[in-house]
Amino acid sequence: MNISLKFNKLSLKLFTALSFFSCDVEDNESYPLPLLPTITEFVASNSDLTNLNAALSAADGNLLSLLNNGNYTLLAPNNFAFELWLGTNGFNSMDEVPTDVLKNILLNHVITGTVQSSDLTGAGSGYTSTNATNTDGDFLNMYFSTSNGIVFNGVTNVLNPDIAASNGVVHVVDILIELPTVVTFASTNPGFETLVTALTRDDLSEDLVSILSTTNEPAPFTLFAPTNEAFSSLLSELGFESLNDIDTAILESTLATHVVAEANVRFEDLSNGMLITTIGDDLSISVGAGPQLVDLNSRTANIIAVDIQAYNGVIHVIDNVMLPQL
Repeated sequence: MNISLKFNKLSLKLFTALSFFSCDVEDNESYPLPLLPTITEFVASNSDLTNLNAALSAADGNLLSLLNNGNYTLLAPNNFAFELWLGTNGFNSMDEVPTDVLKNILLNHVITGTVQSSDLTGAGSGYTSTNATNTDGDFLNMYFSTSNGIVFNGVTNVLNPDIAASNGVVHVVDILIELPTVVTFASTNPGFETLVTALTRDDLSEDLVSILSTTNEPAPFTLFAPTNEAFSSLLSELGFESLNDIDTAILESTLATHVVAEANVRFEDLSNGMLITTIGDDLSISVGAGPQLVDLNSRTANIIAVDIQAYNGVIHVIDNVMLPQL
């Protein structure tokens, strides 16, 4: 009897303890999770982003409010990145930067929607659109590659990815992302390596790279950019082994036939039979089997990617090299 009584008392104590424990678990599960900060709140609370916070406050466009609402991906330059950029561009402090310029530079770090690092590595490389614009109001593109970390426009590396915010995500980066030129996109994408080699051949009479890098007259430019494979096909067609076998004058006129000056010609601006006046020989547009470019020798090139938008112009990718009239 005594043993049974003791057992019953012990069972009662265990039942009571388990009941309290069960209530505690249920109560804990009902507690709400801590709220994530907005992108703006995260920037304001991070000691390594004080320069970014100051820039967002100083720039036109009420960018702090923008990043407090909506859904965005912010590529957040750290303090050192801002100090480097200010010094490189001849500014002693943030106060010396024109507020409209600062706005567009900062918007070049803002992507609409949530883009995780896994989205970029899954794609491998490519282009995304930022909230910066050219003078016509077209949104600028940005090139990313992931073969050696995540790199934007060939120079800016992600240091700390995937910082969750209530209205998007933040990736901390090491260098400010300058507004891209058509040369930026040609030089950072390995698919244009042969084009860059041609543009930088040291026997050319004009420095085409410098010309295509300018944001002043004769910008904006439209560049019809042949791929590496397009140049390989051209060499086979002409019976040459390398670019060095092409006569200087022919190479210059060939490159010129791919460049339109003083016009940002978007794909939507093209129409069947349209004449394209380049700084070399004219081209025309055909949409019958296309869209295609047609040179004065009736050779054709498929336009295989369109509207890669830089600040000083736009690139359309083609699969064949256009030639001046032979």
